Amino acid sequence: MGMTMTQKILAAHANLASVKAGQLIEADLDLVLANDITGPVAIHEVEKLNKKTVFDKDKIALVPDHFAPNKDIKSAEHCKCVREYAKKHNITNYFEIGEMGIEHALLPEKGLIVAGETCIGADSHTCTYGALGAFSTGVGSTDMGAGMITGKAWFKVPSAIRFVLTGKPSKWVSGKDVILHIIGTIGVDGALYKSMEFTGDGISHLSMDDRFTIANMAIEAGAKNGIFPVDEKTISYMKEHSQKEYTIYEPDEDAEYDETYTIDLSALKPTVAFPHLPENTKTVAEAGDVKIDQVVIGSCTNGRISDLRTAAAVLEGRHIAEGIRVIIIPATQAIYLKAIEEGLIKTFIQAGAIVSTPTCGPCLGGYMGVLAAGERAISTTNRNFVGRMGHIDSEVYLASPAVAAASAVTGKISQPSDLGL
Repeated sequence: MGMTMTQKILAAHANLASVKAGQLIEADLDLVLANDITGPVAIHEVEKLNKKTVFDKDKIALVPDHFAPNKDIKSAEHCKCVREYAKKHNITNYFEIGEMGIEHALLPEKGLIVAGETCIGADSHTCTYGALGAFSTGVGSTDMGAGMITGKAWFKVPSAIRFVLTGKPSKWVSGKDVILHIIGTIGVDGALYKSMEFTGDGISHLSMDDRFTIANMAIEAGAKNGIFPVDEKTISYMKEHSQKEYTIYEPDEDAEYDETYTIDLSALKPTVAFPHLPENTKTVAEAGDVKIDQVVIGSCTNGRISDLRTAAAVLEGRHIAEGIRVIIIPATQAIYLKAIEEGLIKTFIQAGAIVSTPTCGPCLGGYMGVLAAGERAISTTNRNFVGRMGHIDSEVYLASPAVAAASAVTGKISQPSDLGL
């Protein structure tokens, strides 16, 4: 029986001719990642082992991004812990204020991960890098800490679900609508510990930013990872951002899949996930009259430059509705600078929004937009669990930048067509 893309990558990194679903393997790691929340936990554990150094100072990335810039004393201590560890072990890829970004947008931008590589991160959305044809997955802090000092990790080889994407999405339909539609179809445990493998001619119509968004939210369907084939767009992105050598893996013709779904991208509509699960999806046309209090455009899911361009296209020449708070967060310093150069930041401010330095902040109810009881936010983030962005009696609606921006103008869940766009 043949292997899927993910299985081929894992076999190569385990130095095995082949692997099969359910097999336990120990695989070499090309990148190990942690942030200011998960990093200190791992650091405290590995320091107990009296390990003198990390396995490779160039293959570890430490990115304080969740509560950075520090929001309080506790977060300052967490960042200090990570900062001092990075300095002590001369870790090359340490990114904080001035060079910082939201980790899952920053690492591909810095060229630290490419096709055919393996990456674990002590953050569930590490699966983002599957957009590049890499195997990447989130793990616990203890596993991440062990990876820092050994360069290896244990995996149970996942089985796979194949998603055949066909057709071309309409103007205001993006990768966020695609993945929300998929999660709405299969549920939040529909791909539990499986690989979500995307294929089909429709992929050529998805930008790299679309693919990052889709892979990022594979975990919201319970998946171990999401992965895309490597095409011309992928190669162009890697050549622009990285000097690393990459390896292209393609699934065997007789690779085994637990299920296959075919999705016509041209039939998709702007979609929103209602509280309190990403699977609770409706099209905007089905949403009804849902008034909102806050809009957040950003995060590791939708804070890239194309996301900001889309939001600006909707907000250009318009003003947000009275009483609506709009927070826009570029995912990295480079994206922030490009948004300034393109005049996007001016558009946001003139529309009545505020712009934050790169941070995860409001996505996890950290800061820069925490919700009070009874408040509703429409957000381009990835989770809308009870209390995710603040009070347990608040509500979060997940949407694309286009829908979030249109909703900011009307004060209720809307899409660009409602504005005549």
